[in-house]
Amino acid sequence: MFIVAALYHFTRFEDPAVLRGPLLELCRREGIRGSLLLAREGINGTVAGPRKGIDALLAHIRALPGCADLEHKESTAREMPFGRMKVRLKREIVTMGQPDVDPRAGTGHYVEPAEWNELIRAEDVVVIDTRNDYEVAIGSFEGAVDPQTKSFREFPQWWAQNRHRFHNKRIAMFCTGGIRCEKSTNFLLGQGFDEVYHLKGGILKYLEEVPPEESLWNGACFVFDGRVSIEHGLKEGPHILCHACRRPLMPEDTQRPEYEEGVSCHLCHGETSEARKERFRERQRQICLARERGERHLGAAPEG
Repeated sequence: MFIVAALYHFTRFEDPAVLRGPLLELCRREGIRGSLLLAREGINGTVAGPRKGIDALLAHIRALPGCADLEHKESTAREMPFGRMKVRLKREIVTMGQPDVDPRAGTGHYVEPAEWNELIRAEDVVVIDTRNDYEVAIGSFEGAVDPQTKSFREFPQWWAQNRHRFHNKRIAMFCTGGIRCEKSTNFLLGQGFDEVYHLKGGILKYLEEVPPEESLWNGACFVFDGRVSIEHGLKEGPHILCHACRRPLMPEDTQRPEYEEGVSCHLCHGETSEARKERFRERQRQICLARERGERHLGAAPEG
């Protein structure tokens, strides 16, 4: 059993590049895989490994400048859900493309999972799902608005086109682990909306703490690792991943005529050329050969 730790923290790193090497070395030494992003605005990522290794990594991160009060969320996986370990340098730890947005300057009101249902049932509250369209497709909260964005960078434009719909409303926002809402609620505050709330700890914390019989969540929650989705109690969900388009599928979708392992599914079959499909077929052949040798081809594993 592997411990999966999802974490983020907004702080000021003067030179993120200096932090990269020691983090990568520690993760490799402790048998940790996954992805960590470093930027001047902080750290973000999801990693998996043995209990001892995850504890060592968390202690290391909390010793970094401004990270003493880092919070993280844990779940488990039967198999290692990542193929390798990456520590990357980025402009933003979650890309919104709005240079004036700074969660350290203020965010919306945090709402604990136990209080979330009462908030989103209120008649004057609009609930907005800030995740990408393929994530929303497999699960969301009852009545939530789906912006149908393909990336978080599209959210500000969607808001500009739709803000008139939410006049005199309180805005409640949510995402997988909470990081997008740190930025989206700061963005809305800058747009003149004061009554802005977001789910503390995100969907992950809600599914961990709220009993299924009291839940307003429908479906599964997409996660960026080999588990693909999780459900109440943070149990692994039924979904698999199309390794061509990286969208989640149900097992029965593999029986559809458009599905070809590693090449296409019913969601992406019409989006790629035959030449690209042939490249995917070659990649899939290499994956199968590696599997026969008892190895794991890097292209076979989701990268988070």
